[in-house]
Amino acid sequence: MFVRSFLGKCCFRMNVPSHNFHSSSQCFEIQKLTRLRVVDNSEIGKQAMAEGKPPRCIHVYNKTGVGRIGDKVLVAIKGEKKKGILVGLKQNQKTKVPKFDSNNIVLIDDNGSPLGTRIHVPIPTILRTILKEKTQAKGADYTKLLGIASRFV
Repeated sequence: MFVRSFLGKCCFRMNVPSHNFHSSSQCFEIQKLTRLRVVDNSEIGKQAMAEGKPPRCIHVYNKTGVGRIGDKVLVAIKGEKKKGILVGLKQNQKTKVPKFDSNNIVLIDDNGSPLGTRIHVPIPTILRTILKEKTQAKGADYTKLLGIASRFV
């Protein structure tokens, strides 16, 4: 196929077939618009997961904007804004922190107490030290979240 260029000369344009591969690396980090899985038994979380509309991250409350384990995030769930704590992530973790199959979140209210009464999945033991540091530094109390966890990994 010949195409006339802006100089008036004819040039040959090749038809290259599109390939089904991605040139960018996979993004296993929590950032804006990441889908999360609610792992507690809060009413709004159960309804959203049953309808197949998982919450999406709106904002990560740290300096980098990339969520790590134990970070607080703002999520959009069923048309409402709720806060949550990340308790399990797909991304590669530091040593002694397990890697999960899904991005798990526990919904909390403004003062740090969880909306549900149980956490259905095991949470990492390193989360105890992370949340206790954040409890002392900030006004929110995350010890209740550790109290409702049934299993630790």
